[in-house]
Amino acid sequence: MSTLDAILLGLLQGLTEFLPVSSSGHLVLLSRLLGTSVDNTTFAILVHAATVLATITVFWSEILHLLRRGLTLRSTPESRYLLKLLISMLPILIVGLFLKDHVEALFGSGVRFVGSMLLVTAGLLLLTHLIRPKQQHPVTAKDAFLIGLAQSVAVIPGISRSGSTIATGMLLGDDKSQLAKFSFLMVLVPILGEAFLELLKGEFSPAASGISGYALAAGFLAAYLSGLFACKAMIRIVSRGKLWWFALYCGVAGTTALILG
Repeated sequence: MSTLDAILLGLLQGLTEFLPVSSSGHLVLLSRLLGTSVDNTTFAILVHAATVLATITVFWSEILHLLRRGLTLRSTPESRYLLKLLISMLPILIVGLFLKDHVEALFGSGVRFVGSMLLVTAGLLLLTHLIRPKQQHPVTAKDAFLIGLAQSVAVIPGISRSGSTIATGMLLGDDKSQLAKFSFLMVLVPILGEAFLELLKGEFSPAASGISGYALAAGFLAAYLSGLFACKAMIRIVSRGKLWWFALYCGVAGTTALILG
């Protein structure tokens, strides 16, 4: 992987982690175009860590407030919010514990499979334009679990994690102004947990990755900066409920992948 390849893949990871267009699907497609492999654990951990850092940067004050007021034995709005975040993580935890090998096998399913899943993402995003609950309410514990189920399905390459979780919340009638934050915060612990497990297994090794230190650093920085931009942009987009443009994009990208795959 050249430094330019790392920058392009990092930029793509940062943008598509937050925008509802499937980061895993686009990494498969771009790697096919570049003729390089995304099956590199060290690089994957680095770019995911970069998007986590971007999320923490954007929501730093909110995260500190949640931890200070939520980690208590008393019932507070912050402790109840943290509980909902934990509930949303249960489905992805189950997938990670029992279905990890099956999920990893999907990444070898080919470009056409990714294209078909992008069309599924397009359909889900389009539903948010066609079905609009009249009343909005804060995310409930039940909604958090259903949003978590959507996140667990989004491990399939081509299914957008942010798109599926945010669209599910919108269809449930959850407050659009809070959905992006909930969607981005609920993935922090799973990503950090998976990265920690990879570290324990010794699979994070820059020296053995076959990628130069310059390329790894460039990929990390590209993913962080593009992630910052995409995270802030997505907050504004979701608050306005304008996801149908991404439905159109996923539809075109998915159809193109099916034709050229």
